[in-house]
Amino acid sequence: MIEEKEHNQFELTNELIEQVEMHVANSDDKTLKLLLNEFHYADIAEILDELDLDDSIYVIKLLDSETTSYILTELDDDTREKVLENLSAKEIAEEVEELDTDDAADIIAELPEERQAEVISRIEDDEHREEITELLAYDDDTAGSLMAKELVKVYETWTVAGCLRRIRGQAKEVTRVHSIYVVDKEEKLIGRLSLKDLIVAKSEQKIADIAKDNVDYVNVEDDVEDVAKVMAKYDLEAIPVVDNEQTLLGRITIDDIVDVLKEEADKDYQLAAGITQDVEADDSIIELTRARLPWLFLGLVGGVGAFLIMEGFQNTFEKYAVLFFFTPLIAAMAGNVGVQSSAIIVQGLANDDVKGSINSRLLKEMFLAALNGTILALFLFLFVWATKGEFYTALAISASLIAVIIVAGLIGTFVPLFLNKRGIDPAIATGPFITTSNDIFGILIYFWIAKLILNI
Repeated sequence: MIEEKEHNQFELTNELIEQVEMHVANSDDKTLKLLLNEFHYADIAEILDELDLDDSIYVIKLLDSETTSYILTELDDDTREKVLENLSAKEIAEEVEELDTDDAADIIAELPEERQAEVISRIEDDEHREEITELLAYDDDTAGSLMAKELVKVYETWTVAGCLRRIRGQAKEVTRVHSIYVVDKEEKLIGRLSLKDLIVAKSEQKIADIAKDNVDYVNVEDDVEDVAKVMAKYDLEAIPVVDNEQTLLGRITIDDIVDVLKEEADKDYQLAAGITQDVEADDSIIELTRARLPWLFLGLVGGVGAFLIMEGFQNTFEKYAVLFFFTPLIAAMAGNVGVQSSAIIVQGLANDDVKGSINSRLLKEMFLAALNGTILALFLFLFVWATKGEFYTALAISASLIAVIIVAGLIGTFVPLFLNKRGIDPAIATGPFITTSNDIFGILIYFWIAKLILNI
């Protein structure tokens, strides 16, 4: 287990990169080790991400496995993939043996299936190998795939004195002891302890007498997003994982949940921007095109739809040309209001803050949109009337704006709620889908109301 160093705020500079490259080029291993030994493993990973592949592999093979195993967990995904491709199965096995089971399983899961089996077979610690194999069997996005097997557990029948002696050995394998879990003779989770509970208790007391039975836990099959919500709600640094029989299987720590939240935020951000796959700026042009093109095509279809609608109101344009110049404003307001409404609902769904029926949400949004629309329409009415001097034209445009904002708000509220009910990620509703649909509906409503009021 690596001992974390105290370190100041790290700053990656060109000078540092050049210094490392120079030591690698000169095979100055002693100086390079002394230089890198001053940095946290996450900082070293940041350095390696900037080196070329050969230099990164040189550093990985130079440093001891106790350090490089943790460096591997912090590398950029693409860099780590390339590094692992250039390490032998034996070398990878030596790396993962230094890691907690959850991190080890994550590293191995990135390998091709045939190589996974080869690496696992090279792990010398039988217990570690079996636990990693168990974790790899769980479905992605479940608590089982996220948990670590390392934890401190005690039996309810132990005395405090006996418990303290036994947990010293267990604690050596656990990076941080957040809680001590209490189980019965059948390994079922029945309570928890803190170190303070043990320290202040009398030596002869039974663990069952001092354990707290109000322990929060998650099932091994629970979705990782649900796990994140539970830990966030109760401010937990770690949470035990059990099976359907309440048997204690492992624990999930806050650092893993932070990774889940970051990945989910990245995915939602990309969905909101109209990107359908998990991509990064450094991915190939083909991969980026596949991720972006579907929603861009939807925007194209929406634009064609708007053209056909406007073409159907050609006579309206000929008589009241001023309506044409306010079309971008109406479309923009529809898109903006729809995105605002959907963003609030999606955020509420993510935080589990959206309560009540869909009808109540729609009713609230309708009144909110009506209020905002009326205020905005009043300013627009005065502007058009003052600049054009046409009362009914100003009335038609401003009345259309109110209707468009109400409809856009309702669509922006309903769509993410509907998608969530169907088990589809509602974040997709904050992107081009909402913008395009509201543009089309907005233009249609705009010209229909204008035609009705102006009696064209």
